[in-house]
Amino acid sequence: MTSTTQASGASPVDFATFGDYGDFRPKRPAAKPGEFVRPAYPFQGRVTADGSSGFKAEPGRYHLYISWACPWATRSAIVRELLGLQDVISLSAVDPIRDGRGWAFREGDGYGLDPVNGFGLLREAYDATAPGYDGHISVPVLWDKQTSKIVSNNFPDITIDLDTQFGRWGNGDYDLYPEHLRPQIDEINELIYTTVNNGVYRSGFATTQDSYHEAVTALFATLDQLEERLARQRYLTGGTLTEADVRLWVTLVRFDAVYYSHFKCNLRRIADYPNLWAYSRDLYGLPAFRNTTKFDQIKRHYYMTHPHLNPSRIVPDGPLLDWDAPVGRDGLTSS
Repeated sequence: MTSTTQASGASPVDFATFGDYGDFRPKRPAAKPGEFVRPAYPFQGRVTADGSSGFKAEPGRYHLYISWACPWATRSAIVRELLGLQDVISLSAVDPIRDGRGWAFREGDGYGLDPVNGFGLLREAYDATAPGYDGHISVPVLWDKQTSKIVSNNFPDITIDLDTQFGRWGNGDYDLYPEHLRPQIDEINELIYTTVNNGVYRSGFATTQDSYHEAVTALFATLDQLEERLARQRYLTGGTLTEADVRLWVTLVRFDAVYYSHFKCNLRRIADYPNLWAYSRDLYGLPAFRNTTKFDQIKRHYYMTHPHLNPSRIVPDGPLLDWDAPVGRDGLTSS
């Protein structure tokens, strides 16, 4: 999750050579007036089992900096727990309330001080990797303890590397990115990212009516399609839990509590979709999803971090949702 930088009036990100990352100069794509454009993610190192990338998969070498409030970051925590990598890759969380200095390490319920480097602010990790860094600061961050630098802040790559490069130390319970399903997973992921994961932000941070309407229309068109898809199968690719389900779920679990009101995504709630709501609760029943879901931090982050959307910074008490209600999806296993 990044700062809410708008395309309008913002200068493009332009960084010089980043050592192992090569000459990487990310550019924001062109945007329509009033459209929210997500900044580029400049650290795109990859972890490989054989170390050919320069970052070898090894137990104890890597640390994840996350926020429990952030959907992009918590999906890495979900995958880490599904695969049983808690003792292989360490993890810590920042304070969910982000101010003008960015993500900070403070002691609180479910988050704390930086146990690896003693940083006070996450931006110190960025500056340690690329001195003079002045771009956006985001989570998750995959940190290499051996080289004392960021491997990646590019959230799509981090979970794929956890899925595919750490199998030697995992529990073997899940294969979240199986080779025979990768084309299908990639196609679903692209749609979900564009219209759902990022779609809620494009709706909430739009500054013109047309940009908002375009984003919210695409968002609910996709949710309608997913509702139909999940009427006949338990997961997005059929009977197998995959990376695609993790990516969708992190938005669904925040939807009614935050995006519906805070981001004006209010055509329908997820609770109004029988299949999407049951699917969401089905996944919540798995410890990896439940253990990484902290509704208090989610709500406090969004309602207290965006004063231009919520000037009072009052955090609503609701909604009252029964996440433990019976699901009844065990029979949906066909592809």
